[in-house]
Amino acid sequence: MKADSMESIVIDDADLRLLELLQTDASRSNQTLAELAHLSPPTSLRRIKRLRQMGLIEREVALLSTDKLAPLLGSGLTALVEITLERQGAEHLDAFEARVLPTPEVQQCYRVSPGPDFMLVVHCTDMPAYLALAQQLFTSDANVRNIKAFFSLKRAKFEPRLPLNRLRGPGGA
Repeated sequence: MKADSMESIVIDDADLRLLELLQTDASRSNQTLAELAHLSPPTSLRRIKRLRQMGLIEREVALLSTDKLAPLLGSGLTALVEITLERQGAEHLDAFEARVLPTPEVQQCYRVSPGPDFMLVVHCTDMPAYLALAQQLFTSDANVRNIKAFFSLKRAKFEPRLPLNRLRGPGGA
């Protein structure tokens, strides 16, 4: 959705209630969502469809437990990686994004400022897998000037939920 079309988006408290409920458990039935949001089931369904069409709901996914999957898949390695490019023109930034986005190990990619150009969250099975990925994505790219990786020792918090209560004004939405 384009930034200029975002100005026409209007949501109310009922939409915010639905978004909050979906963020905490998107597997609930429409009947349950409607009851919890104090809406009729048809109204709930119609509003959720509209929220999807507006692009406010990007997708619904299952969050997997890395700790419980570790014995099955290997311990895993999470790295927070700072990337600084030699040239920062729009075409160079776009080219770097196009290079890393299709890579499944790159879980998150942010353009940042000031400092490095990108911050990545990367998950690999182990250090050799990370080194192979770093060689493929970073060191073989002539425009990558600096790479700084920080390896996670413990994940203290992971919460993909947005705090929607700050969107509400003193008297509601």
